[in-house]
Formats: sequence, C-alpha cells, structure tokens
Amino acid sequence: MNDQQEPKRISPGVIAVVSAAVLAVGGGVAWLTANQTQSPPQSAPTQKVEQQPYTTQPGNEQTANIYWLKTNESSVELVPQPIKVAAVSQPDQVLEQAFQSLLAGPTEGTNSTTIPQGTKLLGLKVDNNNEIHVNLSEDFTSGGGSTSMVGRVGQVVYTATTLNPNAKVYIEVNNKPLEVLGGEGVEIEQPLTRESFKKDYPL
Repeated sequence: MNDQQEPKRISPGVIAVVSAAVLAVGGGVAWLTANQTQSPPQSAPTQKVEQQPYTTQPGNEQTANIYWLKTNESSVELVPQPIKVAAVSQPDQVLEQAFQSLLAGPTEGTNSTTIPQGTKLLGLKVDNNNEIHVNLSEDFTSGGGSTSMVGRVGQVVYTATTLNPNAKVYIEVNNKPLEVLGGEGVEIEQPLTRESFKKDYPL
C-alpha cells in the first residue's frame, strides 16, 4: 500500500484569477504613486516675525553729561546735566548720543545754550579715547559775540570729554579744523582740553 499522496494540482482557472488580482493591485499602487508624484509638494506654513523697534531696557543704560551755560550775576559758567544713553561698547557711540541731546537744546530749567539752532553733528571720532574729533555743520559758527562763541566752544569741549576729562578735543566745521570763530575773530588753538579752555578762554 502506497502511503504517499499525489500533490494536489492547482487548476489553471485559479491561477488566472490570482494573476488578475495581482495585476489589479499592482496597477492601483502604480496609479497612486504617479498621482502623489504629480501633486505639488505642500510647503510648511511660514511664520511672520514682526520687527520690534529697539528699546533700551532698564539696566542697559549709562550716564553721560552734557553741558549748558548758566548765567550768574557777574559770570557765566558751564553746568553739567546727566542724561541716560543706551549702553554701547564704543565711546564714540555714547558721545554721539550725548551730542544729539546737546544740539537739541535744553528742555527745562534755567540753563541755556549758545550753540545756534540747526547745528548738526556731521561726525565724531574717538582715537584711543585720548583724542576726540567733533565735526559740526556751518551753523555752529553763526551769530553771537565773543562770550557766545567762547561759551559754545566750552559746551562742545566739556561734553566731548564727559567720558575722559583729560582727553584732547579737535573741533571741525564741515570737515575743516576750526581756527577762527565768529565775526569778532575768536582764535581757536587746538587741541582743546578742559584745562586749556579754563586757562585760555575764561567765561
């Protein structure tokens, strides 16, 4: 007696049905793949970042002095006004902020300025914190007598040396060294320091 059984054969009809099913599934996958490839890629939504204006936070400020003129009964003196400026690493940036406040003129109190209105800061450069070049517009030289001329020079010298009282100051007008100031011909010997100003240009 033969215990082995003959292997069952799959009929050709069944093979045909399975082959058709495989072809159908394969065609469907191919169609889906083609359509996914053709559809445009979806870009990630972009986030709009609004640019906030720069603001100085408390603690990120430092103090500088600008100088006004105060008239007494018999004399005129230079008086400091402390102002807060944005804390920056470069001294010329601190001084630029100080000069912008100085040229804007006093806003309160009894102090005054003899710097003509409309005077603009054209440039400011600090060399090793020992030499300071201040370039002003032509308006700086207009109007006033000798006391007015000397007073405005003092305001520039003292404001420029607020960070270093021993620094030397060079005043320029329209990129040229200031040699004579005003119609009365006040000669300006440069460089100027606080010490030389008090000695040579008493108010």
